Amino acid sequence: MRKAGLVLLVLLCGCTLALGYANKARCTGPGYDAEGRTTPSYEVRRYRDVCYSDIQHLWLGRDIDQHVFPYVGGGIDLYGQLTGGAVEYPVLTGLLMRAGAWFADNDGQYLLFSALLLAPFGLLTGFLLGRLARWRALVWALGPPLVLYGFHNWDLPAVACSVAAFFFALRKDRPLVAAALLGLGFAFKFYPAIFVLPLALYVLGRRGSLDAVRVVLTSAVVAVLVNLPFVIAGPDGWAASITFQWIRPVDITSNSIWFWWFRPLSDPGNTVFQSVVGVVSPVLILVSFAVALAVGRRRQEFPLLPVCGAMLCGFLLLYKVDSPQYTLWLLPFLVLLPIRWEWIAAYFAVDVVLYLGVFRWYYEIENRLPDGIYNTVAAQAVVAGVWGRAILLACLFVVFLKTERTSVAVT
Repeated sequence: MRKAGLVLLVLLCGCTLALGYANKARCTGPGYDAEGRTTPSYEVRRYRDVCYSDIQHLWLGRDIDQHVFPYVGGGIDLYGQLTGGAVEYPVLTGLLMRAGAWFADNDGQYLLFSALLLAPFGLLTGFLLGRLARWRALVWALGPPLVLYGFHNWDLPAVACSVAAFFFALRKDRPLVAAALLGLGFAFKFYPAIFVLPLALYVLGRRGSLDAVRVVLTSAVVAVLVNLPFVIAGPDGWAASITFQWIRPVDITSNSIWFWWFRPLSDPGNTVFQSVVGVVSPVLILVSFAVALAVGRRRQEFPLLPVCGAMLCGFLLLYKVDSPQYTLWLLPFLVLLPIRWEWIAAYFAVDVVLYLGVFRWYYEIENRLPDGIYNTVAAQAVVAGVWGRAILLACLFVVFLKTERTSVAVT
């Protein structure tokens, strides 16, 4: 792609991000209470108007409004509640959360400053996808997920690290830089770590076992170096983010097949079910990883992108929690792998249905309106979205692995 094309792509991506911010900003102001929470009626508007974001919401509840430095003095109590500035995300995301609050006095300012911090990562991802896949990168730059989820949570930095890793591995032939970026991505969100082993197998076939080992060690060393200061300064606060995710129950906020398939057994109060899923889910995820890696190993040259994409599909399908913004994780693979456009359109359609349905459903539940599956369109949309996305993820697992080539530009 020529420089003018890349500039246009990044500008279009910026416009989409601006639209995404405007969508979330509908939930802010015009007034704020003594704690900096939006008034009037934030608790009603966030779901009714489908403008909820974790960023705005977590202005309160994680000591962000108090500008408490994350991890150092916090932890998690016996009830699974985070305390003392601890957050449920890895350390670099925790720092971003606090950086966005540096000059903020209310949740509206916090959303704005956080968006300004996150936007460059979205633009960088668009730029790198343009370098890798040329105009197919418009799927990222103009796709609905960037509007819905760009500023829903703090996922854009991890996505940027993953895409940058693929760029250095496939276009620059610098696998150690790619490995370092995956280690850095792990410090933003955990999921980039699943791409380290495929990268090592890709390097194994091209350079030999020594370089493959170096890939794993480089990624691990970077992850350790980033996390180590927090482990030393506040081991309880650092561990709380991992504990929180590990004990998080399957409930109506999980949007996973585990909740909907096993109702009413999947009630959060059913400790036996929750314990079983806590074991079965990761085991099945590891099985899906093994299948994807085994299929990749049968190729003459290890297919890095198809295997990574399939592993991510297995994770999103089988993990006990499937938050809406995880769509951003999958989106680069819809760009980089030359799958049929029908798959992309179908995934976007199902994703929008689930997004609209789930927040309207939460609104009905919180306001004690009819919320049963037989008497509300919102609940029906949630079920259709969850199962539609599950079917698509299972299909894409196979489609990705059958892909013989990629959309990555040679020059």
